[in-house]
Amino acid sequence: MRVLLVEDDDRVAGALVPALTRRGLEMQRLPSGAGVLDRVHDVDVVLLDLGLPDIDGVVLCRRIRAVSDVAVIVVSARGEVDDRVQGLRAGADDYLVKPYDVEELLARVEAVRRRRGERADGPAPKIEVGDVTIDLARHEVLVAGEPIALSRKEFQVLALVAGARGSVCSREHVLTEVWGHRGAAESRSLDVHVATLRTKLGRPALIETVRGVGYRLGGGRG
Repeated sequence: MRVLLVEDDDRVAGALVPALTRRGLEMQRLPSGAGVLDRVHDVDVVLLDLGLPDIDGVVLCRRIRAVSDVAVIVVSARGEVDDRVQGLRAGADDYLVKPYDVEELLARVEAVRRRRGERADGPAPKIEVGDVTIDLARHEVLVAGEPIALSRKEFQVLALVAGARGSVCSREHVLTEVWGHRGAAESRSLDVHVATLRTKLGRPALIETVRGVGYRLGGGRG
């Protein structure tokens, strides 16, 4: 996978580029916005810092999106809700706040690329885990062949976690995608929805909690 890192901090880039290279990614790095639009057509994912010396990263994200459908993940120290909303509305596929764990960043890169690949090839209609079938196209869930009635948000939460195919789906990402923003009330609502899903599905181990990060698809029965 070809990744373009747009990062002005040499220390951050000096640590991140070799770390991701060791994990099998083909890395390029630019220290500013200059030249980014010329390279986006040659990479699969752009990791975009917002605090660039020559252009605001949100503006650059809009310009990238105007010329390319490349996957964009914002990696920034700007952690306020308004910053995240701006980044996502500018066209970013995901938003990760510094400091972050390299393994989480790698998981997000893989998840974003996978989701975009599925959209290009057509939807993956079904995900099966044990006797649980999640039909993403029909918005239906079967357990042991029996349909399970889920609310719209319950299905969206389950689809996001299942769509990550075993990778961690962060709470931040679920809240942004399902609730539109992140707050204390929404976070409590997510907890309730996950608990309700486990009860309705009768498979507590299907959705595993990754403490402090989010959720991932488990083995089904539990």
